[in-house]
Parts: sequence; C-alpha cells; structure tokens
Amino acid sequence: MAIEKTERLAVLIDADNTQATIIEGLLAEVAKYGTSSVKRIYGDWTSTALRSWKEVLLEYSIQPIQQFGYTKGKNATDSAMIIDAMDLLYTGRFHGFCIVSSDSDFTKLASRIRESGLFVYGFGEKKTPSAFVSACDKFIYIEVLRAKINENESIAKKTMTELKRDARLVRLLRNAVEASSDESGWAHLATTGSNIAKQSPEFDPRNYGYIRLGELLAATKLFDIEERIAGDGQSKAIYVRDKRKKV
Repeated sequence: MAIEKTERLAVLIDADNTQATIIEGLLAEVAKYGTSSVKRIYGDWTSTALRSWKEVLLEYSIQPIQQFGYTKGKNATDSAMIIDAMDLLYTGRFHGFCIVSSDSDFTKLASRIRESGLFVYGFGEKKTPSAFVSACDKFIYIEVLRAKINENESIAKKTMTELKRDARLVRLLRNAVEASSDESGWAHLATTGSNIAKQSPEFDPRNYGYIRLGELLAATKLFDIEERIAGDGQSKAIYVRDKRKKV
C-alpha cells in the first residue's frame, strides 16, 4: 500500500525514548510518505533530560505536550500519547500515523489504528520489540536516519557473500519476487517491494547499506535485472527474476 505525499499524517514522538539528533532525518523520511499535519512530542519538559529536544522544537514546529512523571517506574508519557492518538484518530482527518518510539507499549495502539484502515509508520531503534515492529505497516530503524545525516555513522554495504549468508533475507527476497512474478518468472520491482513490505514491516534496503531495493537485489547476484520501456514509450520500469528460473 503506497501513501501519496498529499496525505495527512500525525507524527507523535516519545521524547523519553528518542534522541533529538534524529529529528532532521525523521521529518525528511516522513515527508516521503505524506504531509506531517500534526507534530507532537511528549515528555516531562521540566526535566533537564529533554534539554536537547527543547532546542529544536521551535525550529521544526513541533508542539510539546507536557506530561509529569507522577509515579516512579510508570511511563505517563506513553499513556498521554495513546490518548492523544485515539482523539486524533476519531477526528477522521488523517490518513496515517507516525509513532516514534522504541517502546512496546505502542503495539496495541498501532494495531488499533490499522484496524481503522489507516497506515501506521513506526520509527525506533533496532532494540525495538518485534511485537511493535510487526504491528506497524512499515517500520524504519532510527539507525538508518542517523546514518543519513552523519557520515561517520554510515551503514556499511553488506557484501554479496554476507547477503547470501543471510538466509532470512534471501528467503524474503525470493518469496516476494515469486509472488509478484508472471508465468515467465519476471516481476515488476515496485510490486516486489510492496510484497516485501507486507511480509516484513521492518525491511529496508538501507539496513544493508543500499539506498534502493534494486541495488540490494543486484548485489546478491541471485536475480536477473532488466530495464524495460513502459507502454507509453517514455518511462522505464525495472523487472527482476530469480536466476533459478532462467531457462
């Protein structure tokens, strides 16, 4: 399922669980999927721990929502985000939500939003529990966004050997190509990408050091890749085929 850039998204950030250094990369990523009509961030703003966030709120037009930590060991921020998300959901004004946190407490929220037919993008660190990752339509690891704005933290490209040794990745790619292919075994790259997203919300070629899916597929040396002229005679389309299907 693709989201048009004109669609309205609500961006909700857990300040207690996210670093301010990713804000530039985060909003640039969100812009790929839609317009961030609402940007809210939740935390106890009387705490010095959120000082770095305070310095960027005005620059990026993010609305801070104050939530005092009434009881030690309890995360009041999560509750405030969930309540606000449900209020925004019931307005019917949004096409999707971006939930920025590495906390599993938002698993049920993501599932509930999807039940209403809206798209859910999750953003969190690689330590994010799999339950929350799977509850989202698409999950983007913050490490990818951090690498985008800091070359010193760039994710190294996996070699052909390393990619082939990743049995889960190989199985995912091959299954997606097969499910998207015609009788000759060729599959449209975009359709293949959509199929992968349905199977694995956290999949992102950037996790392996590649910008685009086509580059990752080519790097594995497991697929034939062909560029074709579309029916209009002007645009081009990329098709892929499992080399095992080659006759």
